[in-house]
Order: sequence, then structure tokens, then C-alpha cells
Amino acid sequence: MSADTRTYFLPDVISEMRQIIADFDGNEVFFAGMLNDDGIVCSVSDAAHGNDRSVPVQMDESRKCDVLIHNHPGGNLTPSQADIAVAENASENAQGFFIVNNDVSQVYVVVEPVKRKNLKQIDVQSAGEYLADGGPLSVMSENFEERGVQIELLQKIAAAFNRNGIGVFEAGTGVGKSYAYLIPALIWASQNQQRVIISTGTINLQQQLCEKDIPAAEKIVGTNVKFLLMKGRQNYVCRRRFEDAGAQRELFGEDTEIFDKLREWLQTTPSGSRSDLSFMPPDSVWSRINSESDACMGMRCPYHTDCFVMKVRKEALGANLIVVNHHLLFADIESRLHSGSYDDAAVLPPYRRVIFDEAHGIESAATSFFSETFNKFKVLKQMNQLYRKRRNSETGYLCTLAILSSNEEIAAEAYEMVSRIKSDIANLEVAALDLLQAEYTMRLCDKTARAFGPVITLSTTLAGSLGKFIALSREIMEGIADEDKEIPAFWESKVLLRRLEDVSVVLRDFSVWDEKRDLVFWIQKKMMSSESVRESGSPFFVTFTETPLDIAPLMNSGVFEPMESVVCTSATLKTGRDFSYWMKRTGISYADTERVQCGEFVSPFPYKKNMLFAVPNDAPLPDSAGFQAWIEAAVVKLIEAACGRTLVLFTSYDSLKSSYAAASRALKNSDYPLLCQGSDDNARLLELFRKDVPSVLFATDSFWQGVDVPGESLSQVIIVKLPFAVPNDPVFTARAESIESRGGSSFMELSLPEAVIKFRQGAGRLMRRGSDRGCVVVFDRRLYEKRYGSIFMNCIPECRRIYEPIEKIADAVSSFIFN
Repeated sequence: MSADTRTYFLPDVISEMRQIIADFDGNEVFFAGMLNDDGIVCSVSDAAHGNDRSVPVQMDESRKCDVLIHNHPGGNLTPSQADIAVAENASENAQGFFIVNNDVSQVYVVVEPVKRKNLKQIDVQSAGEYLADGGPLSVMSENFEERGVQIELLQKIAAAFNRNGIGVFEAGTGVGKSYAYLIPALIWASQNQQRVIISTGTINLQQQLCEKDIPAAEKIVGTNVKFLLMKGRQNYVCRRRFEDAGAQRELFGEDTEIFDKLREWLQTTPSGSRSDLSFMPPDSVWSRINSESDACMGMRCPYHTDCFVMKVRKEALGANLIVVNHHLLFADIESRLHSGSYDDAAVLPPYRRVIFDEAHGIESAATSFFSETFNKFKVLKQMNQLYRKRRNSETGYLCTLAILSSNEEIAAEAYEMVSRIKSDIANLEVAALDLLQAEYTMRLCDKTARAFGPVITLSTTLAGSLGKFIALSREIMEGIADEDKEIPAFWESKVLLRRLEDVSVVLRDFSVWDEKRDLVFWIQKKMMSSESVRESGSPFFVTFTETPLDIAPLMNSGVFEPMESVVCTSATLKTGRDFSYWMKRTGISYADTERVQCGEFVSPFPYKKNMLFAVPNDAPLPDSAGFQAWIEAAVVKLIEAACGRTLVLFTSYDSLKSSYAAASRALKNSDYPLLCQGSDDNARLLELFRKDVPSVLFATDSFWQGVDVPGESLSQVIIVKLPFAVPNDPVFTARAESIESRGGSSFMELSLPEAVIKFRQGAGRLMRRGSDRGCVVVFDRRLYEKRYGSIFMNCIPECRRIYEPIEKIADAVSSFIFN
């Protein structure tokens, strides 16, 4: 039933709409309206114009408004089916949907708009004063020194909260970006009782935020909010699964001692988190007892009231700040993309404001999360838990379920399928290894499709066998009475079958790869453990992976579009003069330009007097035959010059191993402990490097970023080679080909900017505090001899630079560090 428009619109708005409709000859017009505090439409914009029967909905404008409005020229205000569809979408976004006649005297309210909560904006000027001279921080800190750049960054972030914007802010080391985003987040959360998510790339930063930075920021602001470090549920032990596993303790074999230690820990742990353990249980044990969503019995679980995951989730519902890693945030985003709901709890409680710290890693983290992979061990592990035959005995969850099922007669067929699946896996593995030969990776694409033929055929065969086995297993489960479905075997089987189904989907995707051009399909050969080699007779196994070609659209639809404000900050987001590369790769380039604000906040560290940057002009070019031998000699010279205290960063693990071996021989009588990535857990290696001042760490990949070693222990960073992506990396190659296919330059649009960001991260390991002093030496003289080298050089802060032979550089390093 229609109503008088004066009940829903201000008079000036009614007049404005009449005029606009008249200007467009009485045809349909789509308006985006905003409400005042009384819920009355106080302003409109004409976002689209149609004919006498229809008008398109302008999505960018509709996203920003409170109510969608359009006119029916014929005067019949009854909504059409198209109107109903638009109204349903508006309702899901808490928006209203109105239909008016042409003289805007009558309105049909299809969906009532939800009044916006009156949000209290941050006083940008006052917020900056918390960190200014004379403010709370200056009183609390003995060595306080006002950082104008930090205050400016804080105010930009506060403004992004106020205007529901997207902030892209590069903040150099020493700017103090943690306080710059925590203080606006605290103010916003406490004033408006809205939740803010802080997502980081490393556990070290997450712990620092929760243990140190957030409590300190609360004291600075003079307010307290509830904050929480939240981890994925697989990090917590499940009491039910633990007790169920305990009933089959003997199945743990050599790991029974570890299981018994876990039982002792479970009696006293307040959190149930794996990180609280004093030892690291192997994945083979932890995966049997950790929490899994598909294995969760919910309210029916006998341990529900004592569930560690439920306790954390309950605590999270009352938290104003939640600190997570990028992986967990993407798990939540994936869940919301599938459900379409951003107002209900998913992996995380509902939220509309996100801060990405270490935002340079978003694309890599999202690419990793949204990839699907499997190998033969993953499949066989699930199969053996479901059914395993040893000599004349049959064990596994499926055996237990078959006894309870009215469909027990099909169990024998299911058991037979297990043998067929194992045979199919073996055949697929042989074909994949035959295909790879001496190569370690290979992508399935137009050029390799014919060679992949046997692999695709066998992957289809394995998918069919898995599909039949899964169907038979579920038929057995369907024949179980409801009262017997509470047993552990039933719930564990659900988890295992779901995992096998995921593998089956990937296998089938490989067979229709040419219909899924938005994915990259590739296989990789990996080394087996010595124990596995003894069992299989082969030193290698093969992984099958499908990876998104481009995560930008997914990030836009899952993060930047639905969130009210998103702040992205890192020490390295720019490549060259602007942020365009990073914004394009992560999806921000899809957002309305009016929402996006970028800013660079330069480090206040005294690089000019505290940093030496050197490139040896007598180094062979990286692609020459003598480069590796030259590296090995040069690394030793520089380690001796700095008396250890060196982080050596490689782009190749083979080069790392060879250089480490050469240095170990040359320095065997020295006092410089040499540490090598891969010889121990990364965290332990880093702690040894931090504590043992003369030590040297040879590293690659993850150590290019996230390493925070202030003081003398890290006085020199050696970058062996500019970190261009490996040419045979399948995902990189696919992305490069995609750029070339549209007429772009993959080198300028992908290779170079990606290398620049990683280079900046590596060089940034040197100075972590204003008092740090040391040298960055890069063995790659393309910095001076190639035109693109200037892009890398422009990223280095103003400091002393030398381009001399390695002998002179070694002398300069020694003199700079010790004089």
C-alpha cells in the first residue's frame, strides 16, 4: 500500500526528485538516498537513467547509500519481479527500497531502511596529540622524542576511519606505525563499540601487539578495550578427539611417549593452544587430536562446556580489537563469500573495519590460502585411517561403521575400492615423475597439455575411484541409526571423507584445466624423508596444486568492497614512484578512487651517518659461470670484515648450501658460529642469531622479511642477488603470460616491481632501531649497469654509497662498523 511521500522524504528532496524525473522526460530514474538522524530521506543523487519501463541499478552508488529509490512512470507502484530481486539484495545490506510515482507524491515501501547508528568520529587533531610533545606518551617515556611523521600517519588513519575510506600508507622503519594505527583503532572501538580486526603476517608481531603495544596504547589513550589474539581452530586441542585417540593409544606407535606428555599438559593448560606447549609434537600426532570444524559435534559434544575453541569464540564476541594473521582472516573472508553474510559470526565475529599490518604480504598470503594441493601421502593417510588391512586383520573407522550399519553388505565393495585407489595413486605418481624427468616443476598449459595427457587420464581415473569410495562410505554411514551416530568413528569419518572429496575436486579440475583459465595448474617434485625413501624406493614424490591466477577480484569482493574502512600499512608498498603495482595486485584498484588515500611516511632513522651501502664492481654478472665461486670467496671476506654479525640472503637454496659449505670450510677455526636455514626450526635459528653476537645466518625466502634483530648481532646484510622470481615458477610464469597476452610487459608490470618490494624488505633488515649501524652489500652489479637498476637504487635511503672492488669494500665494512 502506498503512502504520502512527506512521511519519508524532506520537502526539498521531493522537489529535487520531481525536477530530475521531469528533466529525463518522465522515464525511470534510479536514485541513491541518504537518511538523517530521524530516518527521513534528506538527500538523493540520480545515479542512473532508463526508459519508461526499466532503469539499471548503479552498483557503486547503491553501495554507499541508505535507501534505493526509483519511479514507476505509469503510476502503478506495485513492485515487479526485478524490483523484488533488488529489494532482497538491499535488505541483505540493511538498505531500504522505495518506489515512487512521477510527481513523487506517493511512495511504496518495499523494504524499510535500517537507521544508521550515529557513529562518533575521531577528533583527528586531538588523536595526534597523544603522541605529541607534552602528550601522554611524552610523560610515560623517558627517552621521548616527538616524531612528526608518526603523528601525521596516525591522523591519516583516523581520517580513513571517519570517512569509511581505504588507506594505503607506507611507513618506513622507525616511524612507529603500531601506535599510529592502534590509537585510532582504540578510540573508534571504545567510542562506537565497533569491532576492529588487526591482521598481520607474522606471529612475532601478533604477540608483540597483544603483549606490549596494545596495553601501552591503552595507557596512552587512557581507555581500556577488550582485545584478543585469535588463532585458527586447528591450533587448539580437541578434548573429545584426544580422549577418542587415547582409546587407541597403541596406534601412535613410536609416538606414545609424546601422547602421554600431551595428556599431562592437557590437565593444566588454560588455553589448549599448541603454542603453549614446551615441546613441538609432530603433525602426525597433532592432526589426530586438534580441533577440526567438520569433526565438531557442537552442542552434542560431551566436552562442549570445556571446549577451548568455544571459549575463545565466546571471548571474541565481546572483544573490540581482535588480532589475527592474514591466513585466518582469509579463512573468514572465504566463509563470508560463500554465505554472503557479513553480519553474522563466521570464523571470526562480525566486523566492518580491518587494519592490515605487514600488508606487503597480502597477495602472497591470499595466493597461498586460496590454493588447493594434494600428494599421495595426504590421500593415503586419510585412506589408512578409514580402512587398513594388515595380513588377516582389518582396521579403521569404516570397519566400525559397517558393523553398525544396515548397509553393511556394501562394505566389502568399499574395502576393495581402497586397493584400487592405492593402485591408481601409484600409477599417477609414476606418470607424474616420468613427465617431470629432470625438472622439479611443470605447469599444465597449452604448451604442455599433450605431454600431460597420461597424467590427466590417470588423475581422472583416481578421481572416479575416490568418488565411488566416498559414495559407498556415505551409504554405509546413512545406514547407521541416529543413536549410534554419536560415536567418534562417525565424526572422524566425516572429516576424512570431506578431505578426500577436496582431493577429488582438484583431480577433476586438472582434467578440465582449459575450462578454468582463472586457475594455474602445476605439479612439483619434492624430496622424501629418508624413512619414506626406504618404504617406497624413490627419493621423490609429487604434489598437485591449483592456484588462483589473480587474487585481486577476490580481495575486492571479499574485503575492500564490503568493509567500511580498510587500512593497509607496511614499510614496503611502493615500487618506484607510486603504489600502483601493489594496489593492482591486491584489488584496491577496483575500489572507488574517492575512497582510497595513499601516503608515504619516511623513516626518521639516521641512515646518512649509520648505513653504508656497497656494490662490488668486480663481481661477475649473476648469469656468468664464475658467479657462485666468486660469491663463496666474497662472503668469507665480508664475514671476517664484520667479525661475523652478518645475515646473508640468497634467492637460491642451492647457492645457499654451496656458500654455507664453503664458508664452513674457510672459517672452521674462527669464532663465528655459522647458522644455515633448514638445519633447525626458523624461530630457533633466529633466536640463536640474535643472542650470539658474532654468529652468521645463511638464509633465503622467509628471512627476507620479518627478521627483527636490533643491535650488534646484525651489523651487515649481504644480498647475493637481486630477488627476481625464479623463471620456472609456475604461478609467476602464468601471471607473466597473462600480462603479455593483453599486450603488457611482464617484466615492467610484474617481475621488476615484485623484485623491488622484496629487495626493500631484505635491505630493511639492517636498521631496526635508530641507534643501529651497519652495512648492506649487494653482489649484483646490475644495480649500476642496467637501466632498471636505478629503480632499486632509488629505494635505498640517503646514505654513504660505494662501488668498488670487493677488497676495498671489505676494508670499508670493517672501518665503518668498528670505527
